[in-house]
Amino acid sequence: MRNREIGNIGEQAVCVYLVENDYEILKRNFTVKGGEIDIIAKKNDTVCFVEVKTRKYGSLISGEDAITASKRKHIIYTAQRFLSKLTSVPKCRFDVAVVEMKNEKVIKIKYYVNAFDSSH
Repeated sequence: MRNREIGNIGEQAVCVYLVENDYEILKRNFTVKGGEIDIIAKKNDTVCFVEVKTRKYGSLISGEDAITASKRKHIIYTAQRFLSKLTSVPKCRFDVAVVEMKNEKVIKIKYYVNAFDSSH
């Protein structure tokens, strides 16, 4: 299974998780030159920019460790581009979902609310 396929399975699992927890999915794979955000969701009055990291069981680098300073910078930049298209700026936060897979099935989702902020 290729990395993109693994990533798609993880993103779909996180979308299901979010909907089950009263989030509305606004966009998936929002891309601008210089960045991409996996999922943009809304809960109550807060827009959540969600980075999904999917890893095979026993991977050497954890999903959490894959959210580098450079990655955060690209996510923040992309979120700013998304927000610039809105007529008013809502409350926002940056969440991270780490998905673990084994035998091509999702076995665990760890969801970090407000995992980082734009000051990082």
